[in-house]
Amino acid sequence: MGDSEHDFLENIAKVREKSSKTSSEVKDNFAKIQKLNVESLKKLEEMMQSAEKDLEKMEQKIAKSKDLVSESKSRLHEEITTANAHIKEKYKELKRRAAAIVGQTTPTAPS
Repeated sequence: MGDSEHDFLENIAKVREKSSKTSSEVKDNFAKIQKLNVESLKKLEEMMQSAEKDLEKMEQKIAKSKDLVSESKSRLHEEITTANAHIKEKYKELKRRAAAIVGQTTPTAPS
């Protein structure tokens, strides 16, 4: 005895249901990715502001210090400049990666 139309309709319904469930899970995952990306960008901005503020305070403290000789102040200024450049480079790199993630998770039309 062969399969009936009813059997085929049941199988089609099961496939549709499974596809729908998977689709919902993928949408939830995209939402999680977007949320994590926003949180990461927020932390990144906070890190940049905090680092700039801390380095600026240090720079001012070094400039006011009477215990440091000119050569030491110069070396410390160079270290602060190097640290600031390194932090800015990491910041830019991570911003680019976050932007790439947003580009990858932007909805596109089905093919």
